[in-house]
Amino acid sequence: MRKSARYTTLAAAGLLALSSLTACANDAASTTSTGSGGKGDGKGTKVKIMVGGLDKVIYLPAMLTQRLGYFDSEGLDVELLSEPAGVQAETALVSGQVQGAVGFYDHTLDLQTKGKSVESVVQFSHAPGEVEIVSDKASGDITSPKDFKGKKLGVTGLGSSTDFLTKYLAVKNGVKVSEFSPVAVGAGPTFIAALQKGAIDGGMTTDPTVATILDKKAGKVLLDMRTPEGSQKALGGPYPSSSLYMQTDWVNGHKETVQKLVNALVKTLKWMSTHSASEIAAKMPADYSQGNKTLYTEAIKSTLPMFTDDGVMPTNGPETVEKVLKAFNPNIKNATVDLSKTFTTEFVEKAAG
Repeated sequence: MRKSARYTTLAAAGLLALSSLTACANDAASTTSTGSGGKGDGKGTKVKIMVGGLDKVIYLPAMLTQRLGYFDSEGLDVELLSEPAGVQAETALVSGQVQGAVGFYDHTLDLQTKGKSVESVVQFSHAPGEVEIVSDKASGDITSPKDFKGKKLGVTGLGSSTDFLTKYLAVKNGVKVSEFSPVAVGAGPTFIAALQKGAIDGGMTTDPTVATILDKKAGKVLLDMRTPEGSQKALGGPYPSSSLYMQTDWVNGHKETVQKLVNALVKTLKWMSTHSASEIAAKMPADYSQGNKTLYTEAIKSTLPMFTDDGVMPTNGPETVEKVLKAFNPNIKNATVDLSKTFTTEFVEKAAG
């Protein structure tokens, strides 16, 4: 990842404090399942999972699984923590602060080039669920990624998947990574404020932030990657994004627990495929709608096409991700990535059976 040493140090040093603050500030972030809290594999097994933004629709299956009681029914005591960007969830995972991370699959490839063995155990999606938004003021100047040159573009965090995808879109359209400025603005209110104040000309974000920006008429959609069709058009194939990924050694040493996690999440994905956006919204924490249930329901409806219904890695998905990362990331461009070690279908196959 293209992060400065300072950013890496700050992210690592402040992680525990950030986790604690997030848990206090957002009721959902500190919610746990009601398992017995026992140790080891078995009933009430405690598992901590860091999510790169619990209220983001792209990561909705994590909280929904808890709200539906599926972790409990598997005998798990799951604690969901929240960070504003997937790259911070990744940091928590590799430092051993949590056992799992809900974030983009592409981090598993990047980490492999750094000697870290991490794998996706259940794939929530076959499209990024991301939208490139441009501010109303800049919409006349930015009509495609070819116009990124000289612009300030918002991403959730430097080294995040939004950073990865923005850089790919630029390079694919003839703009060098050095010719525009990625700006870490998070998501939600911080992203919207940056857009409205002109701190960024545009940026990549997800629902419900997208729905809020359009409702406020603060920006316009440049590229929509919330559907498989949108992913194909922008990236040239299916792009597996949100997933539960874990350190390979931990997976191999706790297969019973991992299977229970995957069983619960796959059950949720199937439930989502047979229920409406309004039914899904009704199950989520009340504060996720930010006082506008209609808008929140629309945000879920717009993003639902990105999700799989079985948790299986889409065919050719890993290859698309590798192609995207190799286009701009020198670590991956000059490395041989063993894609077979970045995900496993062992657990989703058993869940289906």
